[in-house]
Parts: sequence; structure tokens; C-alpha cells
Amino acid sequence: MLKIIFAGTPECAAPALEAIAKRHRVVGVLTNPPASRGRHRELVPSPVMQAAQKLIDNGTLPPHTPIFAPEKITDEVRSAIAETEADLMVCFAFGKIFGPKTLSLFPLGSINIHPSLLPRWRGCAPVPAAILARDAETGITIQKIVREMDAGDILAQVRFPLDGTETADSLLERAARDSAPLVLEVLDAIENGTAQATPQDSSRATYSALLCKEDGEIDWTASAEDIDAKIRAFTSWPGAWTRKGEQILMILEAAVWKGTQEQAFIAAEGSGGLQKTAHPDTPAFAPGTVIGTDKRNGILVAAGTGTLALKKLQWRTKKPLDWKSFLNGSRDFPGSVLGGEPKTETEG
Repeated sequence: MLKIIFAGTPECAAPALEAIAKRHRVVGVLTNPPASRGRHRELVPSPVMQAAQKLIDNGTLPPHTPIFAPEKITDEVRSAIAETEADLMVCFAFGKIFGPKTLSLFPLGSINIHPSLLPRWRGCAPVPAAILARDAETGITIQKIVREMDAGDILAQVRFPLDGTETADSLLERAARDSAPLVLEVLDAIENGTAQATPQDSSRATYSALLCKEDGEIDWTASAEDIDAKIRAFTSWPGAWTRKGEQILMILEAAVWKGTQEQAFIAAEGSGGLQKTAHPDTPAFAPGTVIGTDKRNGILVAAGTGTLALKKLQWRTKKPLDWKSFLNGSRDFPGSVLGGEPKTETEG
């Protein structure tokens, strides 16, 4: 039985912690400090901290198991971790980079659970990156932690196909579920001395960047397929959004409408008064034009190429609505044009 420090923060890391705690001795949990949430900015423990406390409460972990939640890993924190005499650290989305002083604390090294097929999509947002790129497959990698981010040798990997309907949330749920048995296999191999590590081919590495709220703005000149991928990749953070005049509209769910924009115009209800372009080599409508509605598929919006069917929407500060309920309160929506810069006070 290995003595393990588990490092992680979000909900997707909790199943791995729970699985490890049932087979090995978790001697400490390292996570981010509580974060403020909600209108009243109350401090809320991270999902991993909550999972660790639940394991202590139900007797899976000893009552004295330390939970470290520092703002920064200082010498004092490292000394406290060293006192646990852990053999190994297992990390899944901890949120901070470990330096050599911290990594040197563990005689058997440190391993990381990464939700991509390394060396593809190294970095902090591999799940959205795979969806944005419309990859045919993705997976989970267990790797050794080294100084360079996500560049360590691969200990195990599982891959699965993508069908083009996944969201970042659904993929993270799968990563959470499938990573638990995979990391247990790796820990068994490490304990038995049979673990085999394969170096990564760094020439094939691709990288994912940290996402921010501004990244979610939809560019309607893109293809319907790319916009659909963005909506799915940014569910639920940072969210995909667009402008209607000075209002911000979140697009929570959509799908590519099968057919041309001319066919969308014919199929749509409430599309009277729209002006189609005359040139045969351009889309029928300006990108972002709300063509109308399709009874089965939702609100049809013209993209740079193709048409997107919006299924679930939300005005900022309002509640999410299905497209039919949304139109009940926004009857002037068909015929409008989404996107673009908001008007300033000096504009008409």
C-alpha cells in the first residue's frame, strides 16, 4: 500500500481521490483555498476539499488526515507535506505548477492525470481545445510530472472517439469517471515495480491556452460547424455569448442546421422582411442574421457559411430558457442581426 499525497481542485478530480483512498493510504490532500461564490461572495471549499472531508467523515480516511489549502506552496507548506512521509504524489487539475523543491519530497516521484492524448493538447485547457479543433478522438493520459508542463513520460493512456456532440462538461465527466480505474492500474504497477514509461514525442506537441470570459464571444463570420464547436467547448466555462445591440446573450445549446441558408429561409417561420444577398458566391444572409425559426430545430441564425440552430439561450442576468420560451419574451428577435460592437452613447 502506497502512501500518497493527492493534489487536485475541481469536481472532475474527486472520483480519482475517492478511488485511491479505498486502495492506498492517502496521507494528505493538497487543494486550492476556498473561493468566493455567489451574490454574497461566500467562501466555498473546492470540490476536492469537500470530497476529502466526506472521506474523513465516513471513515475512509483517518480523522487526522491533513488537508492543505495554501494560497502558495511555501517552505512551511513543504515542511508539513514532508512530515506525511508520502511515497508519491498524484495530481489531477491542482491549478498550480510544482517546482523542484516540492517534487523532491516524494521518493517515488509524482504523476499527473491529464485529460488529453499527450503530447496533443498540453496545457491547462485540453478538453475545450480538443472540441474546438473538432478532433476525432481524445482520451486520458497518466504521466510523470517534470519541470516542463505536461512533458513527462507517459505511464498509461486510454483513448475514445468524439462524435461531435460532446461538451466540455460531458468530456470532463467522462475523464473523471475513466481516470479513476486508470490511475489505480498505474499505482499498482508502481507499487509492484512493473511500471513502464514511454517518452513523449515533443515534436508532435500542441498546446492549449488558459481561457477567459472574452474568449467566449461568437464570431458569426465563422462556419456554423466552428461556432457549434465553440459553444460546446465553452460549456459551461467561460460560456459562448454574442451581442444584440447593447445586450449580451448567452448561447447555451445549439446545433448545425443541415441545409443551405436558402433552404433555412424557406423552412423558417417569421423571416419576412429579411434581405438576402444577390451574389451567388456569398451566403444568403449577413453573418449573425436571425433568419427565423424551425419548429423542430430552433432559432435559425446565419453563419459565415451554413446555419446554426439555437436551442437554449439566456440574456445576461436572466434565467436560461429553451428557444420557444425565449421567443415568447423576445418577439422582435427574428430578423435581428447578432454580433458586432455595442453602440456608444454618441452613436445613433
